[in-house]
Amino acid sequence: MSEADPARLQTLAIRSLAVIREGQSRSGAYVASPTFPVYQYSWFRDGAFIADAMSRAGEVESAEAFFGWCARVLEARADRVDGLIDRVARGEPIAAVDHLHTRYTLAGEESDAEWWNFQLDGYGAWLWALGEHRLRHGRNIEPFVAGALVSARYIDAFWREPSYDWWEEHRDHRHVSTLAAVAVGLRAVARLPDVGTALASRFEATVAAILETIDAEADRLGYLPKWLGGDAVDASLLAVGAPFALLDPDGPTMLATVARIERELVHGGGVHRYLDDTYYGGGEWLLLAGFLGMHHVATGRFDDARSELAWIADHATADGLLPEQVSDHLLAPGAAAEWEERWGPIATPLLWSHAMFVSLAERLGILAPLVGTGR
Repeated sequence: MSEADPARLQTLAIRSLAVIREGQSRSGAYVASPTFPVYQYSWFRDGAFIADAMSRAGEVESAEAFFGWCARVLEARADRVDGLIDRVARGEPIAAVDHLHTRYTLAGEESDAEWWNFQLDGYGAWLWALGEHRLRHGRNIEPFVAGALVSARYIDAFWREPSYDWWEEHRDHRHVSTLAAVAVGLRAVARLPDVGTALASRFEATVAAILETIDAEADRLGYLPKWLGGDAVDASLLAVGAPFALLDPDGPTMLATVARIERELVHGGGVHRYLDDTYYGGGEWLLLAGFLGMHHVATGRFDDARSELAWIADHATADGLLPEQVSDHLLAPGAAAEWEERWGPIATPLLWSHAMFVSLAERLGILAPLVGTGR
């Protein structure tokens, strides 16, 4: 597919918006993947980036339906969050199973199936998406504020704790991309009207502490590591610069981090999660190509950004569906069969992949002719 084929890119953008709409429940929840059994749930993390893409595309009602779902899930668990905060204040140990879940049914209920719960990034990322939506469209978000405050108080209390990362792995570490999601979520809530001076100051103080922690890692290495004290990189770090803008995408820390990611994890446009990845053989993730493309836009590398958009489009199925990852360059080819036997073929479609295509297309002006057309 040619980079200079905007009509085909627009067609895939239209298809992506349709896939996302079809994957949104009446409750407002976005299903991670409608065809992959263990992904037939809604994640705050995936949903945050999906809602941000829909907001960018002018799909205001879709984004706000998701924010409403998030708020209801959290308000229903406000007493539980209060209890957890009280326990940590008393110095009590809290097991991972006691924390809020990572994925929920589309109706907003917890699943009885065992999962890798205690992940903080999604509880920060949806707050960031909500804040961006408010600024972008000037919308009244009062209906979501109570739930947002529950989420903010939760991540504010537990940001110093090790937790699972974006990929639901490595429970014993503190992950830089998770810290970034917490920071931008707290910053967004601190800037909401009527939050109150005391809470806003508290959240801003936590943001400052997270930035100090991240800066210390950058001073130690010259770039950001996957987790505190480590030295490997992870492609989720791309979000620290773009779209989160916690650090300047064009600043020395992010440029050094992205340079290492490009050197170690990028093959011809596709982006691996991290070097030791074995999930489905450790393929290249389409959503990460979207993140890399957004970094390129933020730093003025527009031709490279368009190449990432084209690479994603090249890996759509014949009916315009985008998978989670592709197997062009596997890091651990011997591990692919194990996952296929366990869970079946690679998740297709993955709504997060479609969302990142939409977000990058919007930044490159590909989506602009579609916004407001009702298509």
